[in-house]
Amino acid sequence: MQHWARRLEQEIDGVMRIFGGVQQLREIYKDNRNLFEVQENEPQKLVEKVAGDIESLLDRKVQALKRLADAAENFQKAHRWQDNIKEEDILYYDAKADAELDDPESEDVERGSKASTLRLDFVEDSNFKNKVNYSYTAVQIPTDIYKGSTIILNELNWTEALENVFIENRRQDPTLLWQVFGSATGVTRYYPATPWRAPKKIDLYDVRRRPWYIQGASSPKDMVIIVDVSGSVSGLTLKLMKTSVCEMLDTLSDDDYVNVASFNEKAQPVSCFTHLVQANVRNKKVFKEAVQGMVAKGTTGYKAGFEYAFDQLQNSNITRANCNKMIMMFTDGGEDRVQDVFEKYNWPNRTVRVFTFSVGQHNYDVTPLQWMACANKGYYFEIPSIGAIRINTQEYLDVLGRPMVLAGKEAKQVQWTNVYEDALGLGLVVTGTLPVFNLTQDGPGEKKNQLILGVMGIDVALNDIKRLTPNYTLGANGYVFAIDLNGYVLLHPNLKPQTTNFREPVTLDFLDAELEDENKEEIRRSMIDGNKGHKQIRTLVKSLDERYIDEVMRNYTWVPIRSTNYSLGLVLPPYSTFYLQANLSDQILQVKYFEFLLPSSFESEGHVFIAPREYCKDLNASDNNTEFLKNFIELMEKVTPDSKQCNNFLLHNLILDTGITQQLVERVWRDQDLNTYSLLAVFAATDGGITRVFPNKAAEDWTENPEPFNASFYRRSLDNHGYVFKPPHQDALLRPLELENDTVGILVSTAVELSLGGRTLRPAVVGVKLDLEAWAEKFKVLASNRTHQDQPQKQCGPSSHCEMDCEVNNEDLLCVLIDDGGFLVLSNQNHQWDQQVGRFFSEVDANLMLALYNNSFYTRKESYDYQAACAPQPPGNLGSAPRGIFVPTIADFLNLAWWTSAAAWSLFQQLLYGIIYHSWFHADPAEAEGNPEVRESSCVMKQTQYYFGSVNASYNAIIDCGNCSRLFHAQRLTNTNLLFVVAEKPMCSQCEAGRLLQKETHCPADGPEQCELVQRPRYRRGPHICFDYNATEDTSDCGRGASFPPSLGVLVSLQLLLLLGLPPRPQPQVHAHASRHL
Repeated sequence: MQHWARRLEQEIDGVMRIFGGVQQLREIYKDNRNLFEVQENEPQKLVEKVAGDIESLLDRKVQALKRLADAAENFQKAHRWQDNIKEEDILYYDAKADAELDDPESEDVERGSKASTLRLDFVEDSNFKNKVNYSYTAVQIPTDIYKGSTIILNELNWTEALENVFIENRRQDPTLLWQVFGSATGVTRYYPATPWRAPKKIDLYDVRRRPWYIQGASSPKDMVIIVDVSGSVSGLTLKLMKTSVCEMLDTLSDDDYVNVASFNEKAQPVSCFTHLVQANVRNKKVFKEAVQGMVAKGTTGYKAGFEYAFDQLQNSNITRANCNKMIMMFTDGGEDRVQDVFEKYNWPNRTVRVFTFSVGQHNYDVTPLQWMACANKGYYFEIPSIGAIRINTQEYLDVLGRPMVLAGKEAKQVQWTNVYEDALGLGLVVTGTLPVFNLTQDGPGEKKNQLILGVMGIDVALNDIKRLTPNYTLGANGYVFAIDLNGYVLLHPNLKPQTTNFREPVTLDFLDAELEDENKEEIRRSMIDGNKGHKQIRTLVKSLDERYIDEVMRNYTWVPIRSTNYSLGLVLPPYSTFYLQANLSDQILQVKYFEFLLPSSFESEGHVFIAPREYCKDLNASDNNTEFLKNFIELMEKVTPDSKQCNNFLLHNLILDTGITQQLVERVWRDQDLNTYSLLAVFAATDGGITRVFPNKAAEDWTENPEPFNASFYRRSLDNHGYVFKPPHQDALLRPLELENDTVGILVSTAVELSLGGRTLRPAVVGVKLDLEAWAEKFKVLASNRTHQDQPQKQCGPSSHCEMDCEVNNEDLLCVLIDDGGFLVLSNQNHQWDQQVGRFFSEVDANLMLALYNNSFYTRKESYDYQAACAPQPPGNLGSAPRGIFVPTIADFLNLAWWTSAAAWSLFQQLLYGIIYHSWFHADPAEAEGNPEVRESSCVMKQTQYYFGSVNASYNAIIDCGNCSRLFHAQRLTNTNLLFVVAEKPMCSQCEAGRLLQKETHCPADGPEQCELVQRPRYRRGPHICFDYNATEDTSDCGRGASFPPSLGVLVSLQLLLLLGLPPRPQPQVHAHASRHL
């Protein structure tokens, strides 16, 4: 077998030496040494420059934010409250007006809105990816807020003055994107004006629930939610509580920590979490699912619930926010005030705020609940029906904002958010936020107002930050990344969410964006701590197609981005320390090389694919490379490579590489007969963006990415020494390869390494495409006792004797070449060359692949893809009503007393808001929130890749299966990524052991067990500032719940509407904070 292995190695090496042209391309580069310079990437200087550029970009947004916040505070202070203000007194552009006019069932159309809504003209703006109007602002008001209320009309009145400040900001900085004021009343005013991206279903957007607003409106929180599940809580009330808890969880961000417990006589956590955990997307999902399992039984025991909550908040042995501390209690009522518990745990300092929520329709005395909240610096809320949930589970933020408002200028610090999806279509953004405070006083000599007016925000698109990073000088495997204090990536080439829910931030941890190891944990910690650093590490990287793992060397360099919570890192392979910069000052040479890009030259010089890069501002992009090349040629006929509107570095390098690869055709490829060695094509790809495929007809079957930096073969070849084989990809669930022209190719590539003046770099990759069918035959000859293919094949039979080989004995011997990812490349089995080549070998021979793994020829790496998209699961209870809802009988309808009862009113509100909040009846929240096109939801996929283990030598082993044992021999082929395996064919099937899986699989539990992960939380740091206490805070406004029984006439008319099938409309919401008008 070692003899066969040497023959295979020699054949591969011979073909690559003759046709690959590695040595010849080195000579061509040296012959053209006068046409380029070798530049150096200096990591420390590079990363500091980029960090400085990002700091400058964000600082311009900070100045605009401060102007807006100051102006807003002054405008509101100068504004005179009008009790008698009317809708017709206010003129503004309602961003949802056009959609509502198109909807004949719209609330405003039906009742005839009195507001004077502007009708605007819009122009398309590529920066906003939207139609905009730069002369006006737009206003968005949540659907469940009455536009004609006095509070809203006054809010619209004073915020109108912000329009001029928005416009002036844009004049000073034309690169500004959305400027937004999110009001604590729910009104959003943004600039420039654009129509709201209205969903097909009900629009539930509320600015107060956006990640950026939550982060800007209060300091971090440690929250314990306790839910009364005693026997009196059942049916609709329990459903209201479950929904309320889920809505409450949505008001928390990744800077917050939370736990949820239920209580009756005893308290217990609803989930597997036994302590406060970070309020990230995955943990909140665990809570939401666990809450649905709560069952009402037993008697109410407030003491048990509060003692559990205080114990949670006093646990100092865990990671937590260490700022605002609060307990949120949901109950249907009770008599006990548990004063002894508060005296023991919270008085006299009252460091924990208590918020109480009376849920459902009942006749209990709510005085004890009010007292608990008022005695502990909290607030009392009532949630009589589903319509009150959203508003009353978010207004606690006003209370938490008090210390921030009272702190004044000290609290006026800009914070930058996590990455999230912009609701208006910008894509992924970060937002700078600044709280806006109420500077008024309630009267002469009165205390300062404590209310937060809202949050000012300015968006920065991630693409604008990416433009400040070096693109193509870092090479195919170099990149820039940035993380925040949570360790979440702001920039990273692997930040590619397949689907986004704009209700939640996009939170991909640095250790999930890359393959985690101890060195990266150390780098991440140092970056979060705001340190500078540099470290060279050996690490694992995943291939672009996620089929392979390579062990590589990488240099990490990092610095903090001043005045922000971000830290910037640079990753460079050692071979990317230097790069080529073309210097084509000779215009005649420019024209000569450019002519090799013309399709008329392809027949003699091979087909050229050019990377779809932004060579010039006026170059029209296209996904079709032929069309893109055509656009490029047309533009180059109008401008020169030295034009100011073009990227001279990219253009010069592209044209230089066009000429250099043409010389490779001239010196090597054109005079060779590819058929002699059964080659379908030869090719070269370069850092400059050229991929030349020869002969021209081979381009018809070329499926690799025209951008070399995004081609898996290119990036892997740079990271590996020797020849990298890439078989055609086949999925076990798909049909065998559909052959075009009866040919299937195997790519073999290798990097071209240059050494110029002691500086080493890899500016290109060359390779060949093997004819699979012909090489399958050649493989059998090379692994046989024949000396060459023309020699007659020995016949073995009863009357003649011959040695075992892979050709003659193919019925008894399985001979295969497997690549470093465990994929079949070549086989001596006639039925495998077209049907199974490219498949994971465990799908071909599970028994043998398991033996190779167990004998350390392969190592396995498991990881999780937290950005995957999965098809939505069909609901199991489609068409059925929610359980536990009271359904009235005919007798009830005939009983007048029932019509005026709380039960009737509660049922009506439930039905009414069930229509509005479709999610109450199991709708997809993404659909309700304005993204009706989403058909997939985010999920976690488990990925498994295999790569070569520690065994390098030739190795014999027996697969012990009793009477069915198999002998196999395996050996790595030198200078390749191939493993040569010869094994006896299995004689029976009882050897079938476990099958190794490589295919990506869906994780129903959202990845690794969350209950285990929270026991070893990753290092993070919260915001540097905390405002949770102020000695001058007035806590007297702590909630005085009110009941508003409807009149019989209203109830009867509305119920008749419901029975007649007419679509009822939501009534104006009564806000508990009627004092907001000040």
